[in-house]
Formats: sequence, C-alpha cells, structure tokens
Amino acid sequence: MNSTDSHDNGQARQLRAGDRCAPRSLRNLADEPVAIPDAAAIVHLQLRRFAGCPICSLHLRSFAQRAHELRSANIREVAVFHSSAEELRKVHTRLPFDVVPDPSKALYRAFGVGASPRAVLDPRAWLTAARAVASRASSDPTAGREDGTLGLPGDFLIAQDGRIIAVKYGVHADDQWSIDDVLGLVAGSRS
Repeated sequence: MNSTDSHDNGQARQLRAGDRCAPRSLRNLADEPVAIPDAAAIVHLQLRRFAGCPICSLHLRSFAQRAHELRSANIREVAVFHSSAEELRKVHTRLPFDVVPDPSKALYRAFGVGASPRAVLDPRAWLTAARAVASRASSDPTAGREDGTLGLPGDFLIAQDGRIIAVKYGVHADDQWSIDDVLGLVAGSRS
C-alpha cells in the first residue's frame, strides 16, 4: 500500500491502481460470506456513508436498476456502510447485491477512506441531496447516521487476483463512480 495525504486526520493509507488487496472475508446482511477478492469476478467495492444516507440510497438504486449489466460484465457489487446490520436492514434489504455492515469502520481504515466537513458542505453534493430527499431515496434518512454524516465515499475495482484495477476517493458525498464509469473501467482493464 502507498501512503498519501488523506481526507481524515490521522488516516494516511490510501490504495492506488496496481496495489494488492489483502484477502478478507466479509459477512453480508444475510450473514453469508463475501470474499474480497472474488476468484470468480471483478469486485466493485463501494464504501458508502451511513445506512440512511439519501445520496447513497439514490446512487445504489441506479446500480440495482442495472444489476443485470454488472452480472453480464462479471462484476460483483459489494456495498459497505459504516452502520450496523440492524440499521442497514431498515433501508437496504432489497438490493440485488451484497450489502455489508462495517460499524467499526475497519474497511474504511484499511482502504484509506475518511471523513470531511466537505462531504456535506460541498455545493456539488447539494443538488443530488435535494433530488434524493425529494424522491424519498431512503425510507429512513436517519438510519445509521451516528458518527457518519461527514463520511466520504470510496470506490475500488479489485481483480480476481487481488490487484487493484482502479480507485476513486470521493471529496464530497456525491463524488462516486456511476454504473457507466464502473462498466467502462472494467472494459478498459480487459483490453
């Protein structure tokens, strides 16, 4: 892993394309194992904010609507939240991919994803936040909010052998890859 400056004081380790992801076994909301890396597919590991985050909910809805495209491209979606399983079950039980609770933020530290007041103060996040609230993207926008409103998103594409294909560290709450970004990055990595 490479050390770089980061968004969170004291959080110094961020990954870069070409680094290796240490193998780990996570547990999803159904208490099933989720292997990272996955020997059968490229993993798109999404480190989202808190369970009821309206921006995250709207974002994940776009991935759910096109989940068949991800499966066709042999991409396994894994969405992680720094909320408990109990809080996640209030809002994310119907997503067609793995949802993983990480209330201790162990993965966030391991992947160098921090927090910043810019998460919610950056004007680039405001329009999406307004759209998300208006569309009621989250049935409980307060779920899992404790110690999480300033969290930043992070996106990682992890090859079957553990090599990091691409990385995105968000600088505000809506700074994350779209599904088209993910599909394009995976297609580019295969050519």
